[in-house]
Amino acid sequence: MRIVVLGAGLVGSPMALDLSAQAGFDVTLLDRDKNALQKVAHFPITTVEMDVSDTTALKNILAKFDLVVSAVPGFLGYSTLKTIIEAGKNVVDIAFFPEDPFPLSQLALDREVTAIVDCGVAPGMSHILTGSAAAQLDSVETVRILVGGLPQVRSWPFEYKAVFSPLDVIEEYTRPARVVINGKVVEKRALSEVERISFDGVGTLEAFNSDGLRTLAKTIPARDMAEKTLRYPGHVQLMEVLRHSGFFSKESKLVNGQMVTPLDLTAVLLQKDWKLQSGEKDLTAMRITVEGLKGEKKLRHTYELLDFYDEKSRVHSMARVTGYTATVVAGLLAEGKIIPKGLVVPEYLGAFPETVDAILKGLDERGVHYSEKVEELSKISK
Repeated sequence: MRIVVLGAGLVGSPMALDLSAQAGFDVTLLDRDKNALQKVAHFPITTVEMDVSDTTALKNILAKFDLVVSAVPGFLGYSTLKTIIEAGKNVVDIAFFPEDPFPLSQLALDREVTAIVDCGVAPGMSHILTGSAAAQLDSVETVRILVGGLPQVRSWPFEYKAVFSPLDVIEEYTRPARVVINGKVVEKRALSEVERISFDGVGTLEAFNSDGLRTLAKTIPARDMAEKTLRYPGHVQLMEVLRHSGFFSKESKLVNGQMVTPLDLTAVLLQKDWKLQSGEKDLTAMRITVEGLKGEKKLRHTYELLDFYDEKSRVHSMARVTGYTATVVAGLLAEGKIIPKGLVVPEYLGAFPETVDAILKGLDERGVHYSEKVEELSKISK
């Protein structure tokens, strides 16, 4: 099985390494950055230096492979996914792009490929486990997802580090957050409705509205549903100041005779403070609660994840929980254990208990552990 991973960033490289450790996989890692590709130089991985935005070149090289795993930045995500599908290749995608993926459904069916999108941690496992809980209930009342990646050591001024590009993170702070209230999709301002959350093993965090529901808002018929991002207290206020002052604006400004886009400049400046460096330790916290009715009972399904930087492999937590979800699913797809053709959103996988069990088992083997608790809240009076 010939597999190509697109993107050699802090998530793409660990994915390539994990896939190369699986029997029967011949892995290639592709990126335009020669230095990024050097991270896997001493492993049995072929590297290709190429810009994925060159769609003609990308289609030509994809012809050599059986399966694609896409870890490109969000702004390239949709167009890259479209190119992969047009090339007739099965794909597992973790790119957090802003566009709705469903318009690519017919193209994927026409090309007879399986395109699994949003297959990271959130979106990804958050959707798979929500789908799993929903499949076990007769009806879903509420879905609440709390998730965040954080540095283990809090440092001034942002108390934040990321394995993703600053542009992708800023997108979370600017894109309107779609939530479901009384069965209807409503947009709320990103960074809004901040609340304090206690998380065992981490302490007090702040949670704010972010646009993480994505396809769940269409596929899970819940009365109320929302996702909130977790950060250390105080981070939101700093981001609000930057946004209010125009640092996240995409509108170019004339500065000393040069046209400058504030967002692009901000992303460059934040790269220094936000990028997780080699050896810097991070953690990932996530809590998913799904409440609904089962017969005469009202139940609450709760899933929790608390993951830390892996000292042995030196792989960051966010790279592990995001990337290994994709590599486990890619393995299942390669083995023919994921059958549907067309566009597959993660919550669809959650409807199949054996698939969920296989994903959790694969993650468990890689040291990523999810806990599950089911509580009876009340009985319905007749």
